[in-house]
Amino acid sequence: MTQSTEPLVQPASLDLRKLNQKFEKAHPKDILTWCVVNIPTRLVQTSAFNVDDMLITDLLYRALKPAQPVPVLFLETLHHFPQTLELVARAKAIYQLDLKVYKIKGVKTREAFAARYGEALWEKDIERFAQLTKIEPLQRGLKELGAIAWITGCRRDQTTARKDMPIFELDQQQRLKVNPLANWERKETWAYVFEHDVIYNPLHDQGYPSIGDEPLTRPVRDGADERAGRWRGMDGKSGSGFHF
Repeated sequence: MTQSTEPLVQPASLDLRKLNQKFEKAHPKDILTWCVVNIPTRLVQTSAFNVDDMLITDLLYRALKPAQPVPVLFLETLHHFPQTLELVARAKAIYQLDLKVYKIKGVKTREAFAARYGEALWEKDIERFAQLTKIEPLQRGLKELGAIAWITGCRRDQTTARKDMPIFELDQQQRLKVNPLANWERKETWAYVFEHDVIYNPLHDQGYPSIGDEPLTRPVRDGADERAGRWRGMDGKSGSGFHF
């Protein structure tokens, strides 16, 4: 797939209402095609390597194959499950990912993080833990990569907080935030994954529909909100408030 190397659109100039109307019923591949054609550079996929993220990566790297691969931004929080890190390495090798890993400033290990910020910081100050491990590295990464648009794996059916989420929106820095799976349900994601043999985290088969940091993620019962197992013990916080 070939296209121009300069963005054809600027987020602030887009009519998001019309764009969302046009793509409301579209397949994620069509939404991503619009992205790579109109924003061939300065477009970034943010990925926690959950199954929805892997679906998007598969579309970008196997199905669409833009002339300039879309960078995949991964936040190394130092608190991931080993299975997550193993999947990151496998995906990088299989897809030849343009992987961009962003880490917490000033520390390189979970032990060093605890020594600097205290043991189990998430139990004492969850907001600061999120700021250090996710919010600051994400914003730094998007800025350093010069992103004017970024792609997420969010779906409306994941939580009630996302039920009205648009496909295209502007974030707080006026970048275009694209949610190509917004109109899909969990069953559609898994149907795609099985049809195309997309690799995924084995924890998904062990009762973890959504996988975050190891200390804050637990399996959930059938029928619960998909992200109910995230930010465990934090008064029901699902992490959605940290996803700009």
